[in-house]
Amino acid sequence: MFITLISIVVTLLVALLLAKPMGLYIAKAFDYEKTSLDRVFAPIEKILFKIGGIKTDEQSWKKYAVAVICTNSFMIALVYIIFRFQGYLPLNPANVSSMDPSLAFNTAISFMTNTNLQHYSGEDGLSYLAQLIAILFMMFAAPGTALAVAIAFIRGLSGKPIGNFFVDLYRAVIRVLLPIAFISGLVFVALGVPQTLAPAATVTTLEGDIQEIARGPVGSFLSIKELGNNGGGFFGVNSSHPYENPNGISNFLQILLMFLLPTSLPFTYGKMVGNKKQGRVLFVSMSLIFLMLLSGAVLSEYMGNPVINQLGINTEQGNMEGKEVRFGPAHSALYATVTTATETGAVNAMHDSLTPIGGMVALMNMMLNTVYGGVGAGFMNVIMYAIIAVFLAGLMVGRTPEFLGKKIEGKEMKLIAITLLIHPILILGASALALYSPLGQEAITNPEYHGISQVVYEYSSSAGNNGSGFEGLDDDTPFWNITTGIVMFIGRYFPIITLLAVAGSLAMKRTVPETIGTFRTDNGLFGIILVGTIFIVGALTFFPVLALGPIAEFLVLK
Repeated sequence: MFITLISIVVTLLVALLLAKPMGLYIAKAFDYEKTSLDRVFAPIEKILFKIGGIKTDEQSWKKYAVAVICTNSFMIALVYIIFRFQGYLPLNPANVSSMDPSLAFNTAISFMTNTNLQHYSGEDGLSYLAQLIAILFMMFAAPGTALAVAIAFIRGLSGKPIGNFFVDLYRAVIRVLLPIAFISGLVFVALGVPQTLAPAATVTTLEGDIQEIARGPVGSFLSIKELGNNGGGFFGVNSSHPYENPNGISNFLQILLMFLLPTSLPFTYGKMVGNKKQGRVLFVSMSLIFLMLLSGAVLSEYMGNPVINQLGINTEQGNMEGKEVRFGPAHSALYATVTTATETGAVNAMHDSLTPIGGMVALMNMMLNTVYGGVGAGFMNVIMYAIIAVFLAGLMVGRTPEFLGKKIEGKEMKLIAITLLIHPILILGASALALYSPLGQEAITNPEYHGISQVVYEYSSSAGNNGSGFEGLDDDTPFWNITTGIVMFIGRYFPIITLLAVAGSLAMKRTVPETIGTFRTDNGLFGIILVGTIFIVGALTFFPVLALGPIAEFLVLK
């Protein structure tokens, strides 16, 4: 137990130490002024801009948002066609058939929204061509889009021009995602992850039976899967598969990659808005929430199932159901907490087998959607809660709230209120429909409280662009494919539009001089108010459904 805890602490410390230098690098990568990075990347970008006919003019927030929606919608349509015809296309040694319309619809939206919810089994559902041309393409385009939008949002808050989406997208992919993914992909291959276009290996087992072992271009897939907070697995069981996560070192590297971009964005923000202290406050606030939730998950999985423990079984190892022996309950709980906190969705254990409290921690991460968050989109939610905290503090002292020297007025708060409401409406509304409809009920494989958790988890994962699931749910049906597809699309693009509108509105306002009565947002007091706002406004919204699901299940087990 002691050694396990030390290894968790070391993993977190390394992740936190990488956050600041990575954050400063991202700020430099998106600086429109000349930097030392231009020597390496500018020639490549010029060629690509010329080939793509990209104009580098500044855009308004409206043009930026339109560019995001139109570009991403075209990409969804393109990969949908690939999924529908993959059975007739080359690089298909396993003769995988084409996807049916509803599954192709779900998968195309899933990967383009950075969700990577998989209603198919990885090795059996896609050809090599679909994995390489469609899935890998979206695994770069989706986080690139989110990172570009987050940078545009930060520029608007600081009073600078929003920028150009196409320039930001290229820079996100070429200057941030591609170099790190390339290097980490080589490391994964060196650790034993397969990287081949050869068909499945046919072997004779010790019992004399013939077995086919799936393989493929997994190394390149795995690196961007974790770095881009994508999370979709090449294999059906994701990172619990020994080819996708061979050992403790690969598990450690995957956690670092999931953490890398989300933890660095507060430092990017602090650098770009000229208030590094505020960036540190945001980072510390999110870290405190993460550590509280992580502690609950690890302790719960070590305590195990109370009913089993009363029988004297499994009391030392903890809850090993649905977990790999090479990771154990603690590192499985760590991975589950990190993957839901960073909106990644990769798994090294089956979340359906987590204890009620462990499952609730994963659910809360996705419901709050602010505990670091994914590549960009989650950080925008953090700033949204920061503005709400400033607004509430302003009401308490009777002052017009200000954020980064800009007055927060009715227009901004209406947009933020709508954005705040859309997340619970999508989760709770879709869950209610599934629990009421026979088409939704037929997918539930567990009765009573855990069945409610299965449904709520699926839609929380969809709305939060996470992609993990309680895989006991039989979700490959037209009802689930279409409803989760719609939730993923709205959950992704609605907040992008509204928060870009907030940034555009603030960018047009004059900076108000700071006075002795200005409420500071770069000290510990603001951090406490921010954490309180996230729990009061965010967590209490979902408390009733948590009480019906994991909390009730926990009380029954006791």
